[in-house]
Amino acid sequence: MNLFCHPLLLLLLLVLTGCEPNTATRSFNSYNERLANVLDTSPVAVDDIDLIAFPEPRELLEPIEDIRIDLLDAYELRKCGLFNLIAERNSILGKVQDKTRQLRYELILLSGLNHCQQVLPQDSEVLPMLEGFKQQKQAQLASHLWNMLTTEKEWRQQLTIYHQPFELGLFYGFDESLNAFNFLTFIQKNILQGTSVEEKQADRLIKHQEQLHTHHYFGQLVYSIHLATLWLEAITDMLEQHEQRLICGPNRNQQKAEYLSNVFNKFFASELQAYLAELDSQYRQISPALTTLLTLEHARKSATTPYVEQYLNGKLHNRFRQATRQHVGFWQRTFKRCNIKIGTR
Repeated sequence: MNLFCHPLLLLLLLVLTGCEPNTATRSFNSYNERLANVLDTSPVAVDDIDLIAFPEPRELLEPIEDIRIDLLDAYELRKCGLFNLIAERNSILGKVQDKTRQLRYELILLSGLNHCQQVLPQDSEVLPMLEGFKQQKQAQLASHLWNMLTTEKEWRQQLTIYHQPFELGLFYGFDESLNAFNFLTFIQKNILQGTSVEEKQADRLIKHQEQLHTHHYFGQLVYSIHLATLWLEAITDMLEQHEQRLICGPNRNQQKAEYLSNVFNKFFASELQAYLAELDSQYRQISPALTTLLTLEHARKSATTPYVEQYLNGKLHNRFRQATRQHVGFWQRTFKRCNIKIGTR
């Protein structure tokens, strides 16, 4: 009998595979333990700390007055193709739309109102009413966008801290999140300029929402950078404490330094360096859009200030880059002092 085809063995294999440690965490652990072994010391402990959380929806939701057009007046808008849209919004299903579909509706409505103003006869009795209605709706658009981004499940889960680092070489959700947030800045720019967003563009909101459903991207990126920073700081501190004990140079036995070089090549140069560089690159690509979306004036913006200061205004990222530079700096000093070429054993 082929044992690998036995259902129970397959189930056990899947369970065991699912329990494997995160590859980035495993690499940092191995790096830490092997360096400590060469230095005849104990591996350093990394104590995770609480991170600033993304605020709860109740702290962020901006109240929006429900402004609707009378159906008798709306019926006149059949002449410019807007009646069916408004009737659909006033239906039972229309009243329970999620916030992504609400924003989509508001964008299409405003585009339709602009169209109606252009095509209806100048003596139409509904034109004065349309202008006032349009101005009220235009003033609410920024709040609709804010509420969608900060309180709608699929969008806010991208910003909520996700306590699991990315695997080595696997950064799920980057493309989807980058495209979605860049698109929101496009929508935001049009809102601020009072420019119409056509229906095909507004429909993309739904597509982006669907693509984000399985990801927790920015919250996972933040946690990955945070955890990598803690590892780098702790390991560098261990190395620097033993730096003067690394004997090397002409006519010296520099076996310990060469062993350390082997560990550096096996774990840091071969695995972790590319991982850290990708974290840095992805953060620098996605943070501008999020900074734009979360820092413009909103009634509830103050609730996000600690989050923005920590994760978008440089505190976390600067500490990460400093930890990386300090760690690399140790190895540069050591290899130069010991005349060891990087990448060789």
